[in-house]
Amino acid sequence: MTSTRQSYNHELESLRQEILKMGTQVEEAIGQAVMSLTKQDLEMAKVVMAGDDDIDHMESDIEDKCMLLIARQQPLARDLRIIGTGLKITTDLERVGDHAFDIAKITLSIAKQPLIKPLVDIPRMSEMAQKMLKDSLLAYINLDITLAEQVCVDDDAVDDLYHQTVRELLTYMMEDPTTIKQATQLLFVARYLERVADHATNIGEWVIYLVTGQRMRKK
Repeated sequence: MTSTRQSYNHELESLRQEILKMGTQVEEAIGQAVMSLTKQDLEMAKVVMAGDDDIDHMESDIEDKCMLLIARQQPLARDLRIIGTGLKITTDLERVGDHAFDIAKITLSIAKQPLIKPLVDIPRMSEMAQKMLKDSLLAYINLDITLAEQVCVDDDAVDDLYHQTVRELLTYMMEDPTTIKQATQLLFVARYLERVADHATNIGEWVIYLVTGQRMRKK
């Protein structure tokens, strides 16, 4: 019995490490996507887009592992929460990977155009969202409720910067209609980054549920 439990614990830890690996790759993809935009680097954008398949495969592999653990072990209580939150977190990470792909795609569409303004707030949003993502994964690995709660609090700052970016870009569009096409693309980028922060918040909330069994109320 002890040997069976040790083997099961090893599989659960392996699952957590695979999720961490996927999270690290997704975080890097977001950073590279935004860097490709600020530097107008077509090759970097293409690398990010090509890497989206790897992220999708990682999601599928983790889902398969979770299903096998449920089928073979018939977990109860906390073990079931570990597997269930693993599935939920993986879904959020895959969505972040999609946003990285979308930002890289926008890079390709505007890379040959002069930027209508120096990109300052978008890289700042990216840094903030990436930190939230990193912290949420760290909270997951260490079962750190305090850090998970801080991730949820940090989302407000990203929302504020998002709204500031939207206002600024709308001002450009109203003052100079020739900027509308590119400004609209940059609005999409800002929205994607705001969603990355939301997904990091989701992960933080799932960590809290994993540890306490209590769901946080949505705002």
